[in-house]
Amino acid sequence: MNLTGRTILITGGTSGIGLALAEAFHQRGNQVIIAGRRQALLDEITAAHPGMHGHQIDMRDSAAITGLAEHVEALFPDLDMLVNNAGISQLEAWDEDTIDIDTSLATIETNILGVLRLTAALLPTISRQPSATILTTTSGLAFVPRSNYATYCASKAFLHSWLQSLRHQLRRKSIEVIELTPPYVQTQLAGPQQANDPAAMPLADYIAEVIALLDEPAPADGEILVERVKALRTAERRGVYREVFASLNPA
Repeated sequence: MNLTGRTILITGGTSGIGLALAEAFHQRGNQVIIAGRRQALLDEITAAHPGMHGHQIDMRDSAAITGLAEHVEALFPDLDMLVNNAGISQLEAWDEDTIDIDTSLATIETNILGVLRLTAALLPTISRQPSATILTTTSGLAFVPRSNYATYCASKAFLHSWLQSLRHQLRRKSIEVIELTPPYVQTQLAGPQQANDPAAMPLADYIAEVIALLDEPAPADGEILVERVKALRTAERRGVYREVFASLNPA
């Protein structure tokens, strides 16, 4: 994949993997637009990276997504890379007397509906480019879930399936459809403690390996897999799904 001279929109670009990707792409001379919920962070990040552009958005708001697409098309008509990275991950307890269904619905609205709405809104712009990329962040937990993050894992499994169909439907267009499948990484996705968890992959190491993989021709299946996530991705294929599931979900 060409990683220079591009115009790139990254959702969830104010923290974690999204911010790290934004900084890596910006360092390579790309025009980077980050979208996120917190205006103060957008201002801080864009001030620290001259030329980077920020746009405030809640990915659960369909009208705001339409507005983002219109804004990008007006100011950046040469947009040729969309990074669907925004996502939330929250604990769920389905064995309690009262189920917090709002948590599940918020996850679906952000992780699934937000991705579909924004991709649909920007496809006309992306399709006009000589070549383009849609990169979407899923998770190793799409393949072996953690039961206490049930809807998060299911949302990423949905995206994995959807991306396969999208890739096939767009096969005659000059649009790469790439799936970025992280392992457990030191970000604050599931809370502040994750950022310092020694069991998680250091964010800088993850991004360095991802950029190296993106520098190579895209694999036929469109999946960007760092070594550390392959145990989850291939668990069923290797016949060890039950063992890996049990290790993630102790009795």
